[in-house]
Parts: sequence; C-alpha cells; structure tokens
Amino acid sequence: MWRCGGERAFAALRRLRGGGAQHKAWRWSSGKACERALQYTVGEKIHGFTVEQVTSVPELFLTAVKLSHDNTGARYLHLAREDRNNTFSVQFRTTPLDSTGVPHVLEHTVLCGSQKYPCRDPFFKMLNRSLSTFMNAMTASDNTRYPFSTQNAKDFQNLLSVYLDATFFPCLRELDFWYEGWRLEHENPSDPNSPLIFKGVVFNEMKGVFTDNESIFAQHLQNKLLPDHTYAVVSGGDPLCIPELTWEQLKQFHATYYHPSNARFLTYGNFPLEQHLEQIQNEALCKFQKIEPNTAVPSQKPWNEPRECQITCGPDSFARDASKQTTVSVAFLLPDITDTSETFTLNLLSSLLIDGPNSPFYKALIESGLGTDFSPDVGYNGYTKEGYFSIGLQGIAETDIQTVKELIDRTFDEVIEKGFESERIEALLQKIEIQLKHQTTGFGLALASHVASCWNHDGDPVERLQIGGQIAKFKQCLAENPQFLQQKVQQYFKNNRHKLTLSMKPDDNYHEEQKRVETTKLNQKINSLSNQDKQEIYRKGLELRDQQSKSQDASCLPTLTVSDIEPSMPITEFEVASAAGEIPVQFCAQPTNGMVYFRAFSSLNTLPEELKPYVPLFCNVLTKLGTGTLNCRELSQQIELKTGGMTVTPQVFPDDSHLDTYEQGLLFSSLCLERNLPDMMHLWMEIFNNPSFEDEEQFKVIVRMTAQELSNGIPASGHQYATLRASRTLTPAGQLDETFDGMDQVNLMKQIAEMTDIQPVLGKLLMIKKHTLKRDSMRCSVIATPQQMAQAEKEVGNFIGSLRQSKKERKPVRPHVVEKSIHNGSGATGCQMIKKLITVSDLSTRLQNELGWAFCAEPTFEPWQMKTHFVLPFPVNFIGECVRTVPFTNPDHASLKILARLMTAKFLHAEIREKGGAYGGGAKLNYNGIFTFYSYRDPNSTETLQAFANAVDWAKSGKFTQQDIDEAKLSVFSAVDAPVAPSRKGLDHFLFGISDEMQQMHREQLFAVTHDSLTSVSNRYLGVGKSTHGIALLGPENEKISKDPSWIIR
Repeated sequence: MWRCGGERAFAALRRLRGGGAQHKAWRWSSGKACERALQYTVGEKIHGFTVEQVTSVPELFLTAVKLSHDNTGARYLHLAREDRNNTFSVQFRTTPLDSTGVPHVLEHTVLCGSQKYPCRDPFFKMLNRSLSTFMNAMTASDNTRYPFSTQNAKDFQNLLSVYLDATFFPCLRELDFWYEGWRLEHENPSDPNSPLIFKGVVFNEMKGVFTDNESIFAQHLQNKLLPDHTYAVVSGGDPLCIPELTWEQLKQFHATYYHPSNARFLTYGNFPLEQHLEQIQNEALCKFQKIEPNTAVPSQKPWNEPRECQITCGPDSFARDASKQTTVSVAFLLPDITDTSETFTLNLLSSLLIDGPNSPFYKALIESGLGTDFSPDVGYNGYTKEGYFSIGLQGIAETDIQTVKELIDRTFDEVIEKGFESERIEALLQKIEIQLKHQTTGFGLALASHVASCWNHDGDPVERLQIGGQIAKFKQCLAENPQFLQQKVQQYFKNNRHKLTLSMKPDDNYHEEQKRVETTKLNQKINSLSNQDKQEIYRKGLELRDQQSKSQDASCLPTLTVSDIEPSMPITEFEVASAAGEIPVQFCAQPTNGMVYFRAFSSLNTLPEELKPYVPLFCNVLTKLGTGTLNCRELSQQIELKTGGMTVTPQVFPDDSHLDTYEQGLLFSSLCLERNLPDMMHLWMEIFNNPSFEDEEQFKVIVRMTAQELSNGIPASGHQYATLRASRTLTPAGQLDETFDGMDQVNLMKQIAEMTDIQPVLGKLLMIKKHTLKRDSMRCSVIATPQQMAQAEKEVGNFIGSLRQSKKERKPVRPHVVEKSIHNGSGATGCQMIKKLITVSDLSTRLQNELGWAFCAEPTFEPWQMKTHFVLPFPVNFIGECVRTVPFTNPDHASLKILARLMTAKFLHAEIREKGGAYGGGAKLNYNGIFTFYSYRDPNSTETLQAFANAVDWAKSGKFTQQDIDEAKLSVFSAVDAPVAPSRKGLDHFLFGISDEMQQMHREQLFAVTHDSLTSVSNRYLGVGKSTHGIALLGPENEKISKDPSWIIR
C-alpha cells in the first residue's frame, strides 16, 4: 500500500482514540499493564535492550517505555495500556532518489517469502491462519511501515515471527520482483506471438492511483515544494519510471535500508514487553551488528523568492462546468516536524484557518463561488521532515487563478489584523478533549501512525504523545501574548519566501499522451531485446504462470486452529424503555470515558418515491443551513462548541430473514462530553423543529462541494460503485442503495450543481422534512456510563416530547409495510422495539403463516440480470458481479460466508492478483444476502469475469481440503470477533434487530460449516441459472463489451 502526502489538519489527532473491547471499569484506568511498565528503571537491561525512559501519559491512559538495542542501536517504543487489541509495528526510514518506486516494490516483495518461511506469499496466507484485527504494510514518502494487531497472544507471536523474517531476511526472488513490481510479458503468456506488454501489481496499482487528479496534484505539490532530496520523487513509483527498476537495485535498497540500525519498533497493548523483546532479539536482532545507516533527510534549503508551476491532468467527466476544471494552491514550507510544540500550534492554526463555515478561508474561498471545493491536500501536512501548509481552490476557471491568489493574500492579512474568535479556539480545544476521550478499536495503530513521521526524523515519540502538555503550553502562550496566533500567521505565511503557487488544468489529450509515452517506453524496451532475451521473457512468463498455478505448501507457516476461537460471544446488556409515552429508547451502559453517544432512527415509509433521490442531499445540508434561531455560522459554532459532531445519513437495513424485505430511514448520530448533553439535545430540538432551508448561497456551496467530493472519490472507490450497481436489480432494497450511494447519486449531484435555479430542489427538501422530522416511527439509542443514564433519559425524553406528531397518521406511499418486533435477547430488559419493514406480496402468505404479520402488499418483486459498463478515462478497471442468495438467519448464509473467504484465498487471489496483475480482488457475502465478486485497479475486464465463473466451477468441484476450510473459518472469525468500541455496543440490535442469541446461532452455524455444505451452496446458488446475477464495470472503453448487446453502456 502506498501513501503520499498528508491529511487535513489534526488528522493524526482525530485518530488518537481509545481502544479495547472488554473493560471491567466504567472509566479508563491505567490498569495492570501500565503498573507493570512503571516498574522498569532507566538503565535496566532486558534481552539485549536497555531502558532509556519510562513515562506515564495519563491523558492516553498508558505508560511509554523507550529502549534501544545494545548491539545494533535499533530503537524501541512500548506503549503499555490495558487494551486487548495489541499492536506491533516496525518501520524503516526509506529515502529513494528516483521515481522507480523501489521502496514500494520492496514493501510488496519482502512479503513474498523469507528464509524461515520460503513459501510463496506468506503475508496473504497468514490472513487465513490468524485472528488478526489488522495486517498490512505501507510505503510513505520517507518511511516504510509493517504493522499488525491482534487480541490473541499466540497469534501475536506467530505474526511477529513472520513479520520479522519477512523484513530482515526476505528471499527477494527474481520472479517475485517480476510479479510484484514490473515485467515485460506476453499478453497471453502461453502464446509467444501475442504482444509484449508491461505487467506488475505495483505498476497497475500506481496507474490506478494517478487516474485520480487529486493524487496527481498532491504529488506534484510535494515534489515541487521540497525539490532538493527524497520528496522530489514519487516513492510509490511513477508508472512511466517503474520499468527502469532492476532486481539488483531492489536487493541493494533492502541491504541499505532494512537494517536494525535504521529500524524503529513499536508495541502496544497489555501483552508483556519482555516476551516481545526476547522474540525480537532471538529471531532477528542477534544476527546483526550496528552500522551507520546514513539515511537522514537533509533540511530543504529555503528559497529566496516564491515560485510558480503549472501542470496538466485529465478532464473530469463529472465536472459541473467543463470550463471550470482548474485547480490552484499556494503552499508554504514550515518548520521541522520534530519541534513538537510548533507542530501542535501549526496543526491548531491550520484548523482555525480552514475548518468549517466560520473559518476565514471557507468564507473567502469556498463562499466566493469561484470554485467547487478546497484544493487537494489542503491544510497542514506533517508527514515530511519539514511540514508544509497549502490552501487553494479546485473547480475554478483558468482566468480566476490570479483572483484566488489575491484572495489568499488578503485573507492572511485580515487574520493578522483581526485574529480568531475566542469561541472558535475554545471549540477546537474541546474537540481535542473529545478526541482523547472517544474510544475506537484501532488505538494502537493510530498511535503508531501518530508518532511515525516525527520519530522517523529522530524526534521524540513520547513527547509527541503528551498532548496534555502541548495544550497547556499553547494556552500559556496565548494567555501571555494575545497576538500569538497572528504572529505565527505573519511569520509562516506573510513573510515566508519559500512559497509555491501550483496550478493544474485539464488537457483533453492527457490520457492519450500518457498512453503514448508508455507505448514509446514499451517499444524502446522491446527494440533493445535480442532474440535470446525474448525467448527468456517467454520462458520466465511460463515459469511464473506455472509457479502461480501450483498448489503451495504453507506448512512452514505458524497458524492458529479453529479450537483457538472462542466458542461463544460476550453478551451485551442494555435496557429498552419508552420515552414520551411511546418512543422506544435503547440504553446501553458502557465505559465511555465521560462521553455520551446518541442516535435516532426515523422511517422513510411515507416519503413519495420521487423524493428518494434527494434524501442524501437533505441529510447533508440539514445540520449545515441553520435553524429558525441560528444561522448557518451560529449553528456550526454551537455544534463545534457543544458536540463532537452531528450527522444525518440515509440507511437501508435488510431484514434478517427475507431478502425482499427491508427497512428504510434516516439515522441521526451525535456525541458529546457528559457536561454538554443538555446542549446537544437542545441542538437536535432546533434542527428537528426549526430547520431552515432559506440560505440559497450556502446551499449552493454545499452542493458544489458535495458534487466535487463524489466525483473525486470514484477512482479510490470504483469497486464499491461497481458492486452497488451490480446488486441494484437483485433485491427491492438494491435500487434504493444505488439511489442513495451509487453512480445514480453521483450523476444527480452533478445535475443539481449545474442548475441556475435551485428553488425546485429546495422545495423537495422541504417536502422531505415534513415526512421525516417527527416522532412517528422513531426509535432512539443512548450509550453512556451508568452514572449518566438518568440524565440521558431525561434529556432524550425532553427531546422526543418536543417533536411534532402527525395529526393524522400518514399512510405509507406504497401499502406494503410490515411491523416486526425486535427480539431483545437475554442481555436486555424492558419493552420491545418495532421495525416497520417494506415487503412485497410474494411473502404475504408465508409471513402471515410464520409470524402472523398483517399487511397490505404490492406486486411481486422479480429480480433480473443487468450488465452495466460505465466508460471512464481510467487505465484500469473496477469490476463487481453480484448474486442473490439467502438472508442472515438462513443456515446457508454461514456456509456462503465461509465459501467467499475460501474462494478468495484459494482461487481468486491467484487468478486476479497473481496472474491477472490487479491490485486486489476476491469474494464476500454481505449481510443482505448478496454474494459479491469484485476486483480493484484491474488491467483486465472480461478475463476477470471469466475468473469469477471459474471460481464457481472450482467451488462446485470441491477441490479444497479441510485445512483450507479451517483457514477460511479463522479469517471469517477474525472479522466476526473484531473488537467493538464502547460507542458501538448494542448497535446490531438497535439498527438491524440482531440479538445476541441470533449472533450466537450464526456463530455456531459458522463452526458447523463442512466440505459438503460448501459444495452444496456452490451448486445451489452460484451456478449459471441457479440465481440471478448482476454485473457492473467502471473503466476504459472496451471493444469486446461494446459489441455485446447484453451490456448497457453508460
């Protein structure tokens, strides 16, 4: 995985959230892990390491132990915390000086086999021999990291062994380099007369990355602002440069950079540190001696004068205005990121400058109407040795570049003169407090990411974690000098000569030119080949294909067994009570660390069908346009001051027992500190009872931004759009999913953004309001500490009591609604919730006989097959094929879930990634009963569809072993048993109506899956003519598909 550039301001802090799935205390406490770590003393020797520092970090409920390895100088940071989801990471400073992508190709290749584990692709094989909650590797601009996390101690040791051997003792075989990096190979490896073409996983991945204009812009911004060393190149690899990389260069890069003296190890969680140190010493570090790696990145020489640069990109086929596709950004070089205090201040300053409608640059740029959204990579970037800040606009006319530059300069001047409102600073500091208290399950991974860049450049990772001290210092600076922030703006932006203005405009011939350059390079490579070279390429192509086709012996790899999986799941206790006399509220007491989480679900059953496409837009603007008493800026300010966010999203929840039954509605979600609960619920009262849709200019701004974000998101999420479209005609809910989240929604937002008169759209939103913002068909959920429940019950009751109720009950638009009681389960007390489901008449007799449900129904739903090709200017494809199968409670659902994982690991991975060269692909079974095949950044199209069909034939033939089945079960249970954050406990019951007993029954069905049941479901559901299929593809023009009348071309 390759990552370029940074994220918006405070991205790292936004990920600093608690972890852990099981807790005995209602609030976080240091626990035994921290107490054990505090016993270490500076200078203490442990398995070849020396303790250098022991520091309590109370704001994160952890103890940090910093060590160094005596013989190699390897650095080590252990973060002891009472969290079962333990994490490991090893990172190397990798600083390439060309764009061949050598660190990225190396990251892929080291995972293809090692001295101790010489089988092919042990990394992917361990996904099926482990209960890991995370496994990956990623290449950044100046470092490469290999993290994993797991809750199982034996699993931790197994994965650590594989990761250590992969990184320090990889095989680095030439064929693996060919496969992962790049190669010349015949289009059909079996036919020496077929044309030679470029292939390779990283080659295709990076072609996919640079189909995204935002990625092109962000990459050039970094390259041109920091031109003197490693940041001037593409660490992930430029597709036009990757074919210059040689196998020898790859091996030399490993020898130079992957040494313990250039390594930084991090462990996190409640497993004992001594065990980690002993294993790392014995399996890796004892075999090395210290060297001087000489990998430090020199400081960028500051410029004497600002610079300007122009680049081109491909046109955006979803742009609302073809004449406004230019992007411009002004970027400034900032201090070294190892200055923790200054980095923290710059993060805060960036948020104050750009975040939300009250920020100066939102007002100046976004509301100017000149563009559609901020430029890519806007804000503070702290992922390079010296940070940088960029600000600009995309979706502008080329003639407006100078205007945008002047607006940026003028805005900095105004900030220097006026400063920032104290309320905005207060809101930002509260946001940090919420981020520290809010707990998610990937806390260890977030911490590893948070310290990675600073530590990579020899900064202090412990100081980076001491956020409480940074906040205190910031407050002190502000108290002592009220002009503190204005002076920073003057210093770093007004007076900074190291300033780059980068503009990017579309070129209609861009993609053709990229193809031409690639073809020229290909022809140069081919023309330089002798006949012997060509014969060798053909021979190696056959050898690679033969290796990929052989069954691999993975017995050398460590593994867990099915017996290591817990036989039962923990029970979640909650209570369901009625508020305002009739509305069910689920109260779930959890160790939320002083946070309260509120959710409400409101039905869409009375909403006319013609308004459904506008529901996502309604959700998006509802909390952003103001209320009767608060304008949009005031509402935004109150949300920031009193909550951790308030969101509204459209939802389609499939029924657990019938494919043609579903629930539709809006989900309202928010979180806050306990002290702010009354204020948060008052804000919901305002939004429900007095929403405003009168600010046309702000509405147009939101529409433009949304349309741009949807368009920009397609290259990164093409497979998701493909699978949504493919499943559209398979169930009644499928069309609604596509309407809310698919390509239909992308196109609708483009159309709305192009409108000059938006009054008709605002009229539709007002109609949606009448059908949704009321207490009818509502249910609520509260997650908080036990001590807070009485207050929460009172505030939620007041909120519900304030809502209007239809004087006359509105009838559903289509008279086919079923009322279904939600079974509470053994961990629950109180009344039952009722779900009002949409169904169709072919179920009427069956449901009436089974459950005594009474309803009126509409004509029978008939699934039908549809194949759609969205022609887009991509060099790679995104493919989805979906099959209608069975709902969650059907015993076959468990078999199909195991089968999907089995097909991915034992057949599709080899066919789609290894042989086909796609970045990713596989199969999965969704909760809604849709079995999905997919591929991602795929150079093939119809060949991949044939691979899907071949996978079905393979499954039906039963050519898999009991070991294969057990590995598939391990992989499935790693997801089933993934830790659940306190803020999400009980939500399966609240949202889907799935009780703990139902989950346990499904668990037992997963355990019970056999070879016979797998072949049985393969034959029963996946074969041709057995179930209805849907297919969709996003990608370039395809001659074969265009000649096939069964395809719809869009």
